[in-house]
Amino acid sequence: MCAKVSQQENKILTFSALLAAGFAVGGLILGLMVGSLVIVFDGVYSSVSLLLTLLSLAVSKYIQTPSAKEFPFGKAMLEPIVIAVKAAVILGVVGYSLHSAVSALFTGGRDIDTSVATLFGVVNVIGCGYAWWFIANRSRHFSSGLVEAESKQWQMDTLLSVAVTVGFVIAWIVTLSPLAEYAVYADPLMMCVMSVYFIKVPFDMLCGAMRELLMMSPDEDIRSKVGAGVVAVNKEARQQLELAGVIKVGRELRVNIDMHTENSGIIAVDDIERTRRSLARRLSVLPFDLQLNLNIAR
Repeated sequence: MCAKVSQQENKILTFSALLAAGFAVGGLILGLMVGSLVIVFDGVYSSVSLLLTLLSLAVSKYIQTPSAKEFPFGKAMLEPIVIAVKAAVILGVVGYSLHSAVSALFTGGRDIDTSVATLFGVVNVIGCGYAWWFIANRSRHFSSGLVEAESKQWQMDTLLSVAVTVGFVIAWIVTLSPLAEYAVYADPLMMCVMSVYFIKVPFDMLCGAMRELLMMSPDEDIRSKVGAGVVAVNKEARQQLELAGVIKVGRELRVNIDMHTENSGIIAVDDIERTRRSLARRLSVLPFDLQLNLNIAR
């Protein structure tokens, strides 16, 4: 990864960490004050996000340091490991919150101050929405699994804040209706609905990271673009090219290509280098660090 991209990644992760710290402290204090499971969950989620962001920032800086002796094949594998850890921790937080909400439903609900909770929800929507927009907008010009995972974290937090705010407004309306006695169930019920919905995002993150760690094929879009590049070069090359394998590991795209020789089994070095340059030129347009391997095959 070039120095400019690394610098951008560090700036984005630092910004995310500072903002997550503010939301974590505010959410935990207010949630405990008004007795809301949802707000406490938001504060806990922000605290976990802060720790995970600091982990991402540390790994991002570590990946940029040279250490060929310890990692002769590079440190790209560290990125999906961090993403897998983040996804697993978020799944744990969501699962525990769902358990707490179900318990509250069967023990009489929770009485909260909906006016204060609603105000907190509005502030959260604005702050989290801005963080999500800022990170997603800045990351459009370069590829980083760590920043993409960070964007998904803030996406979840934004949607969570929207759901919390709408839920508290509904709870406040219920308190003014003949069904006021059921308002105590609004908070744990919202937590149940949100927990079930938000399980999907970290689950998808975990599945994607595990696919990279197990070196499975990347998504169809990447495979089709690599295949198209190989086909285009194959029309110009003197040897027959065959895509042997392609995997994505973190920010690296590893492509293995077989060059089939003629009956003589001899390929000129100039032909190999010419083919390598052509492949590199076409595949480098993808937003990854290209690792190209050419294998001589009969």
